[in-house]
Amino acid sequence: MVQVFGKKDKSKQPGKTGFVARLRARLNRGDSWLTYDLANLVPGGKIDEDVIDELETRLVMADAGVDTASRVVAGLHKQLARKELKDIDVLMSALRQSLLDMLQPVEQVLKIDSQEGPFVILMVGVNGAGKTTTIGKLARRLLDDGHTVMLAAGDTFRAAAVEQLQVWGERNKVPVVAQQAGADPAAVIFDAYESARSKKIDVLLADTAGRLQNQQGLMDELSKIKRVLQRQCPEAPQEIMLVLDAGLGQNALAQAEKFHAALGLTGITVTKLDGSAKGGILLAIADKLAIPVRFIGIGESADDMQPFVAADYADALLQGSRSATE
Repeated sequence: MVQVFGKKDKSKQPGKTGFVARLRARLNRGDSWLTYDLANLVPGGKIDEDVIDELETRLVMADAGVDTASRVVAGLHKQLARKELKDIDVLMSALRQSLLDMLQPVEQVLKIDSQEGPFVILMVGVNGAGKTTTIGKLARRLLDDGHTVMLAAGDTFRAAAVEQLQVWGERNKVPVVAQQAGADPAAVIFDAYESARSKKIDVLLADTAGRLQNQQGLMDELSKIKRVLQRQCPEAPQEIMLVLDAGLGQNALAQAEKFHAALGLTGITVTKLDGSAKGGILLAIADKLAIPVRFIGIGESADDMQPFVAADYADALLQGSRSATE
């Protein structure tokens, strides 16, 4: 049996409406970076190439990147040539559809398969991306969805990382497998897998040390963890989830490319959209890598991390907080 994690009636999800409103507010700080004062660029309501070029420039400045921005507006240029963009409303509708065409393919919720042994989610990412916090929030959501959960403290390089994970374990009342600082991360996660299997735990969430994607030795260590798990279960880890800080802009895309090449990512969680990020990096990730985006985060509370919904995200980019309702 496959359980689709997070796929529930949206109207009944606690904090769902509030999350969308907060997403709009935090991406735009009052108005959309993409469409604010666009009417000033359309004297007399006429849509021309200059207007579309301005939209493309704003996408680039919002971390979408040159290539992705060009693809977003490519259809607008064609529609303009066919004289289909008659006013701002039509332009905005066409732009929204262009964003959806790029984002909807990566809107894929996490599926937890029932199987022998635990479903393993290997969490990877650089220091400071919010990986351990994401593990804690994900554990809470899995518990709420009826799963049993265990945590593996595979970041053995920082004693504080183990302590932080143990705090999340206590908060969520789930077991944490940990060893002393400096222990072999692969050994820790191996022990955690064996423990989770013996206790018939549904999901094992495995933390790893924060990696700099250009340090090959550290990337090789992540590959070692993957190999050790696969000796216990050929399908494990069933999910390799990269946690990305949206505020890093195009560097976040570079990180995703490196991790994907080394490990074969199956999912991405984008955090810190409440900071300086303008949100365009998610477009670049969808366009360049097409890796499923599982969750997005806009703050520290559990409700501030929600499954990624393409339509909500596109509307947050375009409509700004003034269009949102709590």
